[in-house]
Amino acid sequence: MIVRQATLSDAPGLTALLNEIIAIGGTTAHEAAFTVEDFTTHYLTGPDVICCHVALTDHPLGFQGLSLWSGLPKGWADIGTFVSPSARGSGAAPALFKATRDYARAHGFTTLNATIRADNALGLAYYNRMGFQDYATDPGYQLKTSRVVGRISKRFDLT
Repeated sequence: MIVRQATLSDAPGLTALLNEIIAIGGTTAHEAAFTVEDFTTHYLTGPDVICCHVALTDHPLGFQGLSLWSGLPKGWADIGTFVSPSARGSGAAPALFKATRDYARAHGFTTLNATIRADNALGLAYYNRMGFQDYATDPGYQLKTSRVVGRISKRFDLT
């Protein structure tokens, strides 16, 4: 497995991976499929993008994006992790976190924020294993379908 910065040539494969996760449901706040162009702007080239790492063998296993979000304090960055269901247990997610964590530290960030749907047991367990700590909850968070799922915000201090 290789972990590296994602490039524009990765966008079609990563878009397909993300859309598979969205279609399955239950593990992301994203509710609508992405086009390659939308994915590229959101995760690779947009003004709030900090970095995006990809884990791959002969195909993408997953990716992790780091971005700015105006709702976070100065020095904080928002993290999102997406691993193909067929790659769970492959070590891709911890390897992505190591690369993203190291990048964030090297670029002066102090804290990583992960906001996860409260019904996403896999995501919550992953961030717990990586050392994130709960700091806020939003029990009333609802999807576009009006289904209330809540969310939990976790932090990882880089300093």
